[in-house]
Amino acid sequence: MSHGRAPRRRFTLLAAPAAVAALALTLTACGGDGAQAGGGGNTNFVTGTGGISTVAKGDRKDAPKLDGETLDGKQLDVSDYKGKVVVLNMWGSWCGPCRLEAQYFSRVAKETADKGVQFVGINTRDAQKGPAISFEKDYGVTYPSLFDPVGKLLLRFPKGTLRPQAIPSTVVLDRDGKIAARSLVALDAEGLHEMIDPLIAEK
Repeated sequence: MSHGRAPRRRFTLLAAPAAVAALALTLTACGGDGAQAGGGGNTNFVTGTGGISTVAKGDRKDAPKLDGETLDGKQLDVSDYKGKVVVLNMWGSWCGPCRLEAQYFSRVAKETADKGVQFVGINTRDAQKGPAISFEKDYGVTYPSLFDPVGKLLLRFPKGTLRPQAIPSTVVLDRDGKIAARSLVALDAEGLHEMIDPLIAEK
């Protein structure tokens, strides 16, 4: 009997130091039913059959301020990339689906760099940087990742927008820094292009 409960206890012990609000985010972490969740209220977004939600250009909301220290110790402010399409990937080294999608993110980031696209990771729920840095090396991730161990950056997304609600989540900002698309499941290259390509084509 106790054997089956051990993983649950271990999760509780790991989660205890995190902020209570951040814990709410982790309840749908790493797969599960997170893809069913919406933003609440009158959101003006549409979810397609692939689980990718999009917002029409005139209905988009500004992204929150997302800034802080990267895994390599530098300061980064996502707003500095205004003028580019920004792909925000929320991930953790502990997350199986994150490992599955990492190869595609690395590849598509390189494919779209000359088209005005910037990838930024938000590494969350890794208590130390070491495992996250090893993850990036293992999967050839060369774009920067903000270090967000308790999920504070994720909680800055306002209600009624395409908020990240699971790990992994991917949110794409248009060139004006507005929230344009979101996926709450792991993505392959095709799914990434489905989110990015329409924004690259926007004038």
